[in-house]
Amino acid sequence: MKHPIRIAGGTLALAAAILTSLFAHAHGNVVPQAVDTTGLPVLGDKWRDENPYRTNKLALKIGTSAYTQNCARCHGLDAVSGGIAPDLRLLDRDCNGIKNETKKQACYKEMDNYYLTSIRHGKVRNGAVYMPPFEGVFNQEAMWAIKTYLESRRSVE
Repeated sequence: MKHPIRIAGGTLALAAAILTSLFAHAHGNVVPQAVDTTGLPVLGDKWRDENPYRTNKLALKIGTSAYTQNCARCHGLDAVSGGIAPDLRLLDRDCNGIKNETKKQACYKEMDNYYLTSIRHGKVRNGAVYMPPFEGVFNQEAMWAIKTYLESRRSVE
């Protein structure tokens, strides 16, 4: 006959507390990390309505690092969501199938606007913060560099 393993209530509570703290610590630092945009063309104070760095290789490099340090904890490594937050490879998926190139570019511009609004102002529903605002934390150059990275990860699904 097998006997169940008995753990005193205090020991079980202590084990649960240690396990919980390990998971919380593993989540990492949730303070946004600075993004060094040195070398990117300065965009100034007027916010752009579409990504000016779409083909800029330095922006891709900076955006990759910035995404990994600041966005991956919620949106997933390599922009592949683990379910906590939206999969950003699919951000502009509705544009991908558009055959008319003018309409397709207009769609991408609209998605750029949606992205910029989201990253600048965050996402709040029913008083709950789903994504914090990053305006004042990241400059415009950093935000567009991250978008450049996301475009490199774009899914055609």
